Amino acid sequence: MRSWLFAPGDSDKKMIKAAVGAADIVIFDLEDAVTEANKPAARTAIHAFLAAKTAAERVRLWVRVNPLDGPHTQADLAAIMAAAPGGIMLPKASGRSDVEALDAMLTKLESLHGIAPGSTPVIALVTETATAMFTTGDYAGAPRLVAMTWGAEDLADSIGAQTNRGPDGEFAFTYQLARSLCLLGAAAAQVLPVETIDTNFRDLDTLKARATQVRREGYRGMLAIHPAQVEVINAAFSPSSDELAEAREIVALFAANPDAGTIGWKGGMLDRPHLSRAQQVLAMAED
Repeated sequence: MRSWLFAPGDSDKKMIKAAVGAADIVIFDLEDAVTEANKPAARTAIHAFLAAKTAAERVRLWVRVNPLDGPHTQADLAAIMAAAPGGIMLPKASGRSDVEALDAMLTKLESLHGIAPGSTPVIALVTETATAMFTTGDYAGAPRLVAMTWGAEDLADSIGAQTNRGPDGEFAFTYQLARSLCLLGAAAAQVLPVETIDTNFRDLDTLKARATQVRREGYRGMLAIHPAQVEVINAAFSPSSDELAEAREIVALFAANPDAGTIGWKGGMLDRPHLSRAQQVLAMAED
């Protein structure tokens, strides 16, 4: 689940384009990309789109519903769950309790529509409000949760900021903090950390640099707003042949020396955390 591509739920053309592309996960949006007036039509369109797909095809077709503190979540889920989406994105999550509330709603609808209980996974957007910033470490054991991501645009709006960028164009401190808290929260919850969007979909060089950097920091995927971003993200979050070769060498070295706590290698020392990281690289390739 390297690339997570949004497509507005009120555009059949964009949903089709996203679904046939290379994104690992496609997220049909009922929230920010759809106006209040268009939400009922978007629910109908998403249901019809999902219902026309096989169960295997729906696994990668997720839906972002509206936040729990608004008036639309129940209607969103009632409309789409009959078609068994691959998963749900919960925006503006304020903490573990929101995921638990969503779990209860999904469980009822799964039972109603003959879907295996608990089988609909969830990714939570965990930094979109000031309050949510203080609960990013509370998600361990949350039902259905498989990934966490963060948002800079809504967070800026929440705190009344004029911009979320510094003079150099990089995220300002508060938003870098949000990124770090999401990463740490996901690690604590043992779920996938997913980087937020890059709004400039034409600047693929900057996207590549950012995706490469956040992967080095621990992120395992990234949100996308345009199909052109998908291939760049997929490449950035896939281990290179050199990385795989090095990881195999380290794993083999420790396998040949099972009682060693540290091993000399290329003029330096390796210890057990190096082995763990090498194993994680190999696991990414297998996924």
